Amino acid sequence: MSKEAAKKDILNRLKTIKGHIAGIEKMVEEDKSCDEILLQVAAIKASIHKVGLVIMEEHAKECLINIADGECLDREKVEKVIDTIVKFAK
Repeated sequence: MSKEAAKKDILNRLKTIKGHIAGIEKMVEEDKSCDEILLQVAAIKASIHKVGLVIMEEHAKECLINIADGECLDREKVEKVIDTIVKFAK
């Protein structure tokens, strides 16, 4: 995925998430059941996780490709990318 395509995908996902949050607010105001609300919360959690994965994937590709394309293979830079991935995965 190109950087611009990834950016567009991320922004679209975030807009969708905002819509889901507004929907949950309305559900709470309307006293919908906990089951219904929690189902929507789970959908938002999954969507947020996917946004994080796309960002992490693009970050890792960009950093590692820059290293491979001429920068010295710097252990510290590679470790920083790995640390970012691990922090997200926790």
